[in-house]
Amino acid sequence: MKILIADDEKLARDRLRSLVTDLELGNVIGEADNGQSVLEQTEQLRPDVILLDIRMPGMNGLETAMHLDQFESPPAVIFTTAYDEYALQAFEAHAIDYLLKPVRRERLTSAIQSVKRLSRLQLTGLQQQTGHETASHISARTHGGIKLVAIATIKYFQAADKYITVYYDEGSVLIEESLKSLEERLGELFIRVHRNALVAKRLIIALEKDDQGQCQVRLQGVDESIEVSRRHSAEVRQLLKQQAG
Repeated sequence: MKILIADDEKLARDRLRSLVTDLELGNVIGEADNGQSVLEQTEQLRPDVILLDIRMPGMNGLETAMHLDQFESPPAVIFTTAYDEYALQAFEAHAIDYLLKPVRRERLTSAIQSVKRLSRLQLTGLQQQTGHETASHISARTHGGIKLVAIATIKYFQAADKYITVYYDEGSVLIEESLKSLEERLGELFIRVHRNALVAKRLIIALEKDDQGQCQVRLQGVDESIEVSRRHSAEVRQLLKQQAG
């Protein structure tokens, strides 16, 4: 078993490494101290298992587990944490196990053995992550690996064919997710303006008509206006009134 250890505390990583080695549970192929590093090393090293802390700086372990689902063959996730209040969320993210620190030898052995008993197909099925409400980023697969885009930097989403283009402060990326699912989990921050567009509420400046009488919305920091369908124009007007008031 190829094992990646992820914890922001070096002492915790050292202890887990010693346990894995002493108990001959597998080969520790890397260590990470934050969620971004977990994703980068998963792309490079292809671990079978990640021993993943939950409370880490920046992106926490629960959200990291969600983004791991972008990989073609996601690793099995075993959470290791000092806090028991995240257990339900961890299992909603389909973790293999949830180990409380200090991790006991017999519990770690049992968790690793559970992974060994599962086929790769079963592991892939278990990685259909939930817990979107904790997300602070959108993840996209690129030629360079996994690209994380902070939701706070996203200006709008636009659909074309089976892909969604995510326009954000530094450029754009493609993701394979429906606008409907994005709207369901990001509806507090974004508003549907057309069947093919979802825009950031905070950036809406005005609703206006072009020379042909078509409604369009202008966004702060975006050069081009975005078409607004008749179906959604009333909701956009209402939002502008609320923001003005």
